[in-house]
Amino acid sequence: MSRTLLPGKPYPLGSTACKKGTNFAIFSEGATRVDLCLYDPDGNEIECVTLREHTAFVWHGFINGIKAGQLYNFRVDGPWDPTNGYRFNYNKTLVDPYAKAISGKVDWKAPIFPYDLASGDPTKMDTQDSAAGVPKSVVIHDPFDWSSDCRPETPLADSVIYEVHVKGFSHRNPAVPENLRGTYAGLAHESSIEYFKQLGVTAVELLPIHHFIDEGHLVDKNLSDYWGYNTLGYFAPMSRYSSSGDQGGQVTEFKQMVKSLHAAGIEVILDVVYNHTCEGNHMGPMLSWKGVCNTTYYRLMQDDPQFYMDYTGTGNSLNVRNPQVLKMIMDSLRYWVTHMHVDGFRFDLAATLARELHDVSKLSSFFDTIHQDPTLAEVKLIAEPWDVGEGGYQVGQFPVLWAEWNGKYRDTVRRFWKGDGGQLSDFAYRLTGSSDLYKFDGRKPYASINFVTAHDGFTLCDLVSYNEKHNEANGDNNSDGANDNESWNMGAEGPTDDAEVNTLRERQMRNFLSTLMLSQGVPMLAGGDEVARSQRGNNNCYCQDNELTWFDWDLDDSRKRLHDFTCQIIQLRRAHPNLHRRKFFQDREVRKKEDGSLVRLDKDASWFHPDGNEVSDEAWNAEWSRAIALLLNGRTLQVSDENGAWVIDDSFLLLVNAAHEGVELTLPESPSKKTWSQVVDTENIEEPFAKIPVNGKLILGGRSLKLLSDG
Repeated sequence: MSRTLLPGKPYPLGSTACKKGTNFAIFSEGATRVDLCLYDPDGNEIECVTLREHTAFVWHGFINGIKAGQLYNFRVDGPWDPTNGYRFNYNKTLVDPYAKAISGKVDWKAPIFPYDLASGDPTKMDTQDSAAGVPKSVVIHDPFDWSSDCRPETPLADSVIYEVHVKGFSHRNPAVPENLRGTYAGLAHESSIEYFKQLGVTAVELLPIHHFIDEGHLVDKNLSDYWGYNTLGYFAPMSRYSSSGDQGGQVTEFKQMVKSLHAAGIEVILDVVYNHTCEGNHMGPMLSWKGVCNTTYYRLMQDDPQFYMDYTGTGNSLNVRNPQVLKMIMDSLRYWVTHMHVDGFRFDLAATLARELHDVSKLSSFFDTIHQDPTLAEVKLIAEPWDVGEGGYQVGQFPVLWAEWNGKYRDTVRRFWKGDGGQLSDFAYRLTGSSDLYKFDGRKPYASINFVTAHDGFTLCDLVSYNEKHNEANGDNNSDGANDNESWNMGAEGPTDDAEVNTLRERQMRNFLSTLMLSQGVPMLAGGDEVARSQRGNNNCYCQDNELTWFDWDLDDSRKRLHDFTCQIIQLRRAHPNLHRRKFFQDREVRKKEDGSLVRLDKDASWFHPDGNEVSDEAWNAEWSRAIALLLNGRTLQVSDENGAWVIDDSFLLLVNAAHEGVELTLPESPSKKTWSQVVDTENIEEPFAKIPVNGKLILGGRSLKLLSDG
């Protein structure tokens, strides 16, 4: 079938449908020929059209009659010279880097490698046609009624983030209709939304939903990529999470999910992977960018461009220094904000994006471009501030406007509650917003995204239950995954009938959850930690799309207790601005008035030893110090209400004891001179939020936390 090909336009890139047909545009600086291949709904090629127009390295054309739902890919010809970085291979079909939807799966048994796989020589071209094994791009024309959509616009300082996997959350939930479980629609089902609201979170941070593929070595083991850090399309929502098919329905379903969550006051943050792609290194497949223009899209070794720079541990790194690659990332971010209405992004291995020649730089073009973009000015930007390259650990080093996953918070809080000595000083910094990391570069406490656990590593339940990782199910002889947990000395690993051990584990989970929610900064709760979700000791479940990672909604009494505890501690945090201040604490003593007299001002926060005296400088790093009290003065809170008046909140006294033995504490006087009341007690299993007046002294049990209030 022959179609009329018109010159079309070089912008926007990708496929753009209208009533008369569709415009196609793709950037390739080194190409000598670009063909557009069209497919029927079953993936059979029906026509291949050469795009004869190219403007500023963009190859483009308009074809009448092409409508939404049309499957297509590209073939790009040019020099095959791998030793110099050029890998053009016309025999391989390529997914559009700007595809708004992607249909089908990768067939690893098909000839999807650009080189002669049989000989293993990466410099010898393979001439077999790969079309049958490569997913297809989909033309999208998706008008959607956003008229009633209202972004929650929750200030980051007031946010409680819930990291969650789209499929894992609802796949086993009996309250969700079976055909919607594990999908965007399942995440937005009324029962799911009610759960989020009851829990009290303000935002869901979705593990990657950009279209990704299953790696070949996992397919060989009958496993699959579960987390999704293996991107094939930066504009396309992952089709396997769609209950509406993979030929465009996934786009509408994703939009409806966002709209439904917004209606409930819940923001949507995407975990995005712009640091690398699914194509691997010089021995990897050719699915998109590698064949479109390898030297443009990837960072190659300067002295040997046959090979790839790898700051990510995945085989390649995107070449963000190239203007076209930076444009693709920015176009993608803007698309998800303007067309899909998401509220923010968490950037995986963000240090890679900020590398210029080699080092991570605050002055990188990536940061410059982000900061100048008005579309991104009001969305949340969260960095995972490290990568695996030299000098890649950049916690506390990102510029203003950015928040960071605070890895130092995670490590310090874990060590403290395990009972390690010498942690008190660092623990104090983490509890009060990590001013040592963020105070002196123009940022506020909410630059710190606090977390104890995340998708990568032990769940909270496993953190307090296992002394060693158990990743045998991954098929790598338990050699994968970080050794991120030292011995907890809590007895046997995993489930046990020992009531005393189980009680201690439950208390430790409450300690972690309380610390997280009572720390200044922004708490991020890993999905399922509130119900003691276990992965049976596997701390690297990236390939476990099964019962090991899916939520178990059949809760026993202890898991119900933990859920209720989490809901209440989040509610307490959100109800009191003193527990999530927007400014760092100030050590204020006196102020000079206009008449020359001095007036004493109370400190925002004070630290006390168990004996009731303020902590001395020499005691902060003492090996023996494992118990401390933090007074949060609500009378110094600098937050105004709707009428502009200063808010006076309750003052709180936070008591923590990471030692095995209990300790007697002498209580300091409350700023209001009122009697303290105990409002949280992690040692009390049945009634941890019972309000009990306390005077003078109290006993703080071993490995426990109490919160007192003068309100």
